[in-house]
Amino acid sequence: MAASSGDAQPSPGYYPSSRFRPVPFNRAYTNKWGPQHQTLSGDHSSLTIWLDRTCGSGFKSKHAYWNGYFSTRIKLPAGYTAGTNTAFYTNVYVRGSGDGRIVGREMRFHLWFDPTAAYHTYAIMWNPDAITFFVDDVPVRRYERRAELTFPDRPMWVYGSIWDASDWATDDGRHRADYRYQPFVARLDRFVVAGCSVNAPPACRPVPASPAGAGLTAQQYAAMRWAQREHMVYYYCNDFRRDHSLTPEC
Repeated sequence: MAASSGDAQPSPGYYPSSRFRPVPFNRAYTNKWGPQHQTLSGDHSSLTIWLDRTCGSGFKSKHAYWNGYFSTRIKLPAGYTAGTNTAFYTNVYVRGSGDGRIVGREMRFHLWFDPTAAYHTYAIMWNPDAITFFVDDVPVRRYERRAELTFPDRPMWVYGSIWDASDWATDDGRHRADYRYQPFVARLDRFVVAGCSVNAPPACRPVPASPAGAGLTAQQYAAMRWAQREHMVYYYCNDFRRDHSLTPEC
């Protein structure tokens, strides 16, 4: 994702990332694949992962979660990186399967900064009423529970990875990874995991997305509208090549 022009980032007025202390990587996560392409700092506070022509690398949370706030700071690979994908994500399962017939619900943004120049905070907040995605505490997307069949009701895991996504990542696969520019190196730190794991006691409660506890504040909604108006470049509901009978919320 590249930097884009536009007005300055508005204040969301509420900063979830400041409410939690980071944890050592190895307390919350474990290697998923490509361990030879991961380097953990001595104090376990930061992680370097990279992709070359042999493989990439990935990690996974040690526990599945019913809900929670999950974030990390990432500095993306610099230079020519077409075809590569650096990700921090949850896999969404609806009634035990990864969406069934209901396919992906992608939104894409050209960020309002250069994500390769410095670390920025990327976060996911999953609550019973919605899944909200944040960039530097600005909510950029809120996927609300509108129907039981299109919202997860099973525990989810948190993943991070770097891999070759040449078949779709850049302009639908028109620009593929060029290994003359390898290695593609991503750096991550400040890992936050705050939520109700499958082993949590019944008293565990979801982390609020706003001071109100449910939903977002007016200021947060205004910041989200700004991000989508100025920086969103793809929205699945506006893609008329798709069969929207599979995405009833559109």
